[in-house]
Amino acid sequence: MNLSDLKENTVTSLILIFLVAIFVFEALSGGSSNTTTLIRLGAQNNVLIVNYGQWYRLVTAQFLHIGILHLACNMVMIAYLGPYLERIMGHWRFLALYLLTGIFGNVMSLAFANDYSISAGASTAVFGLLGAMSIIGYRNRDNQAGLLLGRQAFSLAVVNIVFNLFMPDIDIWGHIGGFIGGVLIAMVLGSRVLKRYDRWYRALAFGVLMALLVFFLKKGLVIG
Repeated sequence: MNLSDLKENTVTSLILIFLVAIFVFEALSGGSSNTTTLIRLGAQNNVLIVNYGQWYRLVTAQFLHIGILHLACNMVMIAYLGPYLERIMGHWRFLALYLLTGIFGNVMSLAFANDYSISAGASTAVFGLLGAMSIIGYRNRDNQAGLLLGRQAFSLAVVNIVFNLFMPDIDIWGHIGGFIGGVLIAMVLGSRVLKRYDRWYRALAFGVLMALLVFFLKKGLVIG
């Protein structure tokens, strides 16, 4: 596998275009930093999710961004990681990975983050991509390119999470959840062109994923 062979990014491009379109819609609807606009368009707020049954926010929050810098940072990471993972996993697996890790990160945020805060952004999915690349790289550590990408992704995740510890407005739980989800979901989904984990490891990953999902949802139902 050569790095130059990994550029196949149809889904990645569509995701980036969609995020920009949503951001423009935010701006035209009252501003991406306007709390009322964010709530109206589907940002995450645990009270609204649990007390008012607005569970769709676990999905919609990952498509909204708070300010242009927030959008730009996430787009850079998606544009970097997306083409590699999309080529490795295939279009549909990659799309499933992106969407599901974003949701899983938001579910962990539901369980542990401040119930009254408002959060949004593709960061949960971005950390999911980092987790996926890390575990795929580890499985293919005999492949120089795969190992390099995996190490880079893991290092980026660790550095970012450490920085998150000193940034009070960042939803670190969503980031950690996205990374964990990325590891487990990538193991379950497998790869199109590289080595997969065998069925026992995949079954174990699926079991852990479901157990964590149930635990996070159960804990998230209690509003503090």
